[in-house]
Amino acid sequence: MTKTKIGITMMSADFAMEPSELAREIEARGFESFWVPEHSNIPVSRETPWPGSLSGEPLPEEYSHLHDAFVVLAMAAAVTTKLRLGASVLLPAQRDAIWTSKQISSLDFLSKGRLEIGVGVGWNREELASHGTAFPDRWQRTRETVEAMRELWANEVGSYSGKFVNIAPTWQWPKPAQPSGPPIHLGGGTGPRLLGQVAQWADGWLPISARPSLASRLVLLREACERAGRDYNTMKISVFGANTTADGLSNLFEEGITRAVLTLPPAKRDVVLPLLDEWAATQEQVLARVG
Repeated sequence: MTKTKIGITMMSADFAMEPSELAREIEARGFESFWVPEHSNIPVSRETPWPGSLSGEPLPEEYSHLHDAFVVLAMAAAVTTKLRLGASVLLPAQRDAIWTSKQISSLDFLSKGRLEIGVGVGWNREELASHGTAFPDRWQRTRETVEAMRELWANEVGSYSGKFVNIAPTWQWPKPAQPSGPPIHLGGGTGPRLLGQVAQWADGWLPISARPSLASRLVLLREACERAGRDYNTMKISVFGANTTADGLSNLFEEGITRAVLTLPPAKRDVVLPLLDEWAATQEQVLARVG
C-alpha cells in the first residue's frame, strides 16, 4: 500500500468551483481525499481577530460564503467512487450532537465508508456565541459531542451523560459503514493543551503548515502521547496547507506523516484545474521517491 496520501482542500464558497465537478476532477487526477471546512455564519460585529492575519488583514469573504460541509461532501460522494471525503474542520461546540451524529453516520453509510471528520474547538467568539456556546466551554463541548457521537455509532441503544451533552438511551440508525465510525481528527496548533487532547481522544492530528519539515512538532506530539499512555504509532497526522514541492512533500512523508493536504484557492475552474494538474505531476514525483 502506498504511504503517499495527498489530498485537496478548498473553502467551498458559493463563488468558487462547483463541488461535484471539483470532486470528479480531484479523483480523476489520483488524489486520495477531498476536504472542506465549515462556518455556519459570521456575525458582522467581527470582534475576534482572524487567526490567519499577519498584520490585521480583514477576514476573507469566503468565510461568510461557505456551503454547508455535509451538502458538499454528499455531492462529492455521489459522483466519485474511491475518493476519501473529509470535513476540515467541523465545529462540534456549535452543533447538536444527535443531529450531527446522524448526518455523519448517514453520509458514511451512503458513501460506503469513505468519510473522515476533522474537528476544531473554534476561534470565532461571536460565531460560538450565536449558537449559545461560551468561549471557555468550547473545549469540553467539543470532546463531549465527539464522545456522544461515538456512543451512538457503536451501540444499538446509545446514551451519554456529560456537563453539556446529555442523551437518554436512544436508537439511531443508520450506523456508519466504518465499524468504529469515521476517524475523528483534532485540528489545531502545537500547544500542550491541544496536543494533550489529541493524544487522549482523537484518531489523528490536523496541523496547518507549509513547512517542508514537521520534525520538531512531531516530537511534541510523541511526548504528548507518552504522557497520555497512547501508542504514538496509532496516530494519524494529516498536514493541511501542506508544502507543494516534491522535495518538501517527500521529506514530510519520510518523517512519518500520514497525509498531506494541499490548499486550493476558492476560485473557478480556470484557476483550479491548472493547479490540480501541477500538483498531480508533483504527486507522481513524490510517489516515485517514497512510495
